[in-house]
Amino acid sequence: MKQTGYLQWAVENTNTVWWHDSAEPSEIERGIQRGAVGATTNPFLSHLALSLNKDTWAKEVGRVLSEQAEPERKAEQLMSIAIRHAANQFEIQYEKSKGRMGYVCAQVNPARAADRECMLSMARRFHTWAPNIAVKLPATAAGLDVLEDCTAEGITATLTISYTVPQVIAIAERHRKGIQRAEQNGIEPGKCFAVIMIGRLDDYLRDVAHDSEAGISESDIRQAGLAVSKRAYSIYKQQSYEATLIVAALRGTYHMTELAGAEIIMSIAPPYQEMLLSEELPFEEHIDRPVPEDVIERLSALPEFVRAYEPDGMEPKDFITYGVTQRTITQFYEGGWKLLENFQLI
Repeated sequence: MKQTGYLQWAVENTNTVWWHDSAEPSEIERGIQRGAVGATTNPFLSHLALSLNKDTWAKEVGRVLSEQAEPERKAEQLMSIAIRHAANQFEIQYEKSKGRMGYVCAQVNPARAADRECMLSMARRFHTWAPNIAVKLPATAAGLDVLEDCTAEGITATLTISYTVPQVIAIAERHRKGIQRAEQNGIEPGKCFAVIMIGRLDDYLRDVAHDSEAGISESDIRQAGLAVSKRAYSIYKQQSYEATLIVAALRGTYHMTELAGAEIIMSIAPPYQEMLLSEELPFEEHIDRPVPEDVIERLSALPEFVRAYEPDGMEPKDFITYGVTQRTITQFYEGGWKLLENFQLI
């Protein structure tokens, strides 16, 4: 592959790989051509893909609309149209890598983030859509329970609505328990991808800092998610966790360049792909370059940063009440799932 920008350099020369952040087929095709080895989606992105491909998918959509009257199942089946198409686009990568790459995420109803039974039922259905589906669950106490069950049943999962070191540690530990259960029953355990929504954490802490008049600079805020991600990565390496970290919700190329070299997955939306292709960025690995201690000290004046940064900053029961969690759940439901429930061809 000819080097035409930072993205290509990272693919060819570092341990970092990346997933395409979209469900739209033409965008996915460009992402694959640029080196994407999987796709992250959510209800918003699934609705957007359906809206942009109404003519192409009219027959499939029409069948769902005529057969499904119950809103939640209607949304699920509509989402499956976009997800199945995306999974098909990555099927070759999945097969060639023998199941290591080529996954596409399918997110359960965000409004069910505390409903174990409902999420597990959804996960089992989503798992049948294609062999390379990674069921997307929330990193709540309930979601962790479902993750363990999924892993034990051989269902691959991505844990999202996750921003903190304690969340990704809990994800890795519950995945490990699921692996043990699967192996005891002679089942190939499901894989696990643990998300850090790096930009959403920065956005949240910026609001907290402004509201509390903490006097923390924008430069420090922009390093909060990086500090969390680097600490989480260090712990994952020390503990040799089987789960893989995904860094998502980028807010600039610096989120990519400062984590370059880590054995993680970066989830990159098309606009940031373009920036990583066109901007002149240093071809250097920075994962081992720590966030300065004085930055950590200033950020630690915010209790909400401490909760995110310290491994024992929160218990699983606290995850659903962390401020940015509720914000994201609402956005994913109101701006995505609810729109799918009300989707029409006209």
